[in-house]
Amino acid sequence: MTQSTCIVWFRRDLRVDDNPALAKALCHCGPVLPVYIFAPDEEGDWAPGGASRWWLHHALSSLGEALEALGLPLVLRHGSSLDALRELVAETDADAVFWNRRYEPAIIERDTAIKQALKDDGIEAWSGNAGLIWEPHEVSNQSGKPFRVFTPFWKHLRTLPPATPVTLPDTKATAPDPLPDSLALDSLELLPTLDWDAGFPKRWTPTLEGASKALHAFLDGPVDHYEKKRDCPAEAGTSRLSPYLAHGQLGPRQVWAAVHASGAVDRGAGYKYLSEIAWREFGYHLLVHFPHTPFEALSDAYRRFPWEPDKAALEAWRRGCTGYPIVDAGMRELWHTGWMHNRVRMVVASLLVKHLLQPWQDGARWFWDTLVDADLASNTLGWQWSAGCGADAAPYFRIFNPMLQGEKFDPDGDYVRRWVPELAKLPAEHIHTPWEAPAEVLRKAGVTLGESYPEPIIGHKAGRQRALDALAENKTRNG
Repeated sequence: MTQSTCIVWFRRDLRVDDNPALAKALCHCGPVLPVYIFAPDEEGDWAPGGASRWWLHHALSSLGEALEALGLPLVLRHGSSLDALRELVAETDADAVFWNRRYEPAIIERDTAIKQALKDDGIEAWSGNAGLIWEPHEVSNQSGKPFRVFTPFWKHLRTLPPATPVTLPDTKATAPDPLPDSLALDSLELLPTLDWDAGFPKRWTPTLEGASKALHAFLDGPVDHYEKKRDCPAEAGTSRLSPYLAHGQLGPRQVWAAVHASGAVDRGAGYKYLSEIAWREFGYHLLVHFPHTPFEALSDAYRRFPWEPDKAALEAWRRGCTGYPIVDAGMRELWHTGWMHNRVRMVVASLLVKHLLQPWQDGARWFWDTLVDADLASNTLGWQWSAGCGADAAPYFRIFNPMLQGEKFDPDGDYVRRWVPELAKLPAEHIHTPWEAPAEVLRKAGVTLGESYPEPIIGHKAGRQRALDALAENKTRNG
């Protein structure tokens, strides 16, 4: 008797190892059909941005190769997920569809409806966990409520056993025969038509092999110095694993286990990095329990904050033309590489929401479109932290001084010189404050303020006071 086909629906879990849905399908004892359905209209307001689409193209190509090695071609479809799944069920006489959960509000709603529809059709529908170590419903405070502050959340996680990576069964995989038609990857039109992504391949290898190499490169040395060097943007002190995690080419369970297996924690290192993995978990914890937060402040007190939207100011920030070198370096790094160092992310966000009083949602939207590691949970958590309106938020009166941030974390100016070449000839003592440099120093460096490089879009003192005044007004509004 011929065994029925099982469909594995890939989403943000674009890997073979540590993939519960694939592992379960291989235990199903029948043919297995891997499928990816490109359905951006079902993502609500958060369809993949340009940088994420670039990464997705290459991640799908890499996943296809990995599945081919197992004897399982990847089928690509475009359009309604439920319609595509029903079509594939009919074409292969499948009796089951397995996938791994996602946690974005619009996707939870969609997946719930799809699971019920498939069950109504008489199809087994099952979802597993590939994206988190601890799922949001598994973690609560002593009152049984969601955490809203990271430190007790992290303390609680350390009392829980971490989930371990899932191992694929030692089973020979077979594909349905005949195999359903598949779209060509290029037909999804994920790659940009304009050549703005030229710098991406120089920085990234968006493949499963690239993910493995990046993880092992980090564990072979940088992890031991992570706590000291993670704030220095000119150095390779961070893991740069975030885009692989965002697209599921690496799972957090794999990273967690690898850090422990490397001995880094036993050596006294690695613990700080694991706390950053926990911070990612915290983002998903908040997103699930407070699904309005991608659009609205978690804190009620900031729902009527007196922002001053200014298209010109927002555009200057996007282009890296604010007149603050560390900020402009970060924004240009983002545009050219699809990534920005985390310390610099905090600095550029602070300037936008505090000095310039631009709504944090505008910054979050720009990051969403330009980051290769765009992740709704992390993006929302980070921007609300910077704006002072979310969980574990920085107090609003904590207003980053971009000059001091540059001098502390890029003391020699190497990061600024790399991304703001018009300032490259300035000496280190002036590179973060070119407006304070003597005229002769500027002349020798070929810098003409207001022409070759802009004056600060707003003075730090004035910007800080503006933010404090807005905070005072907000307090008045909220009684």
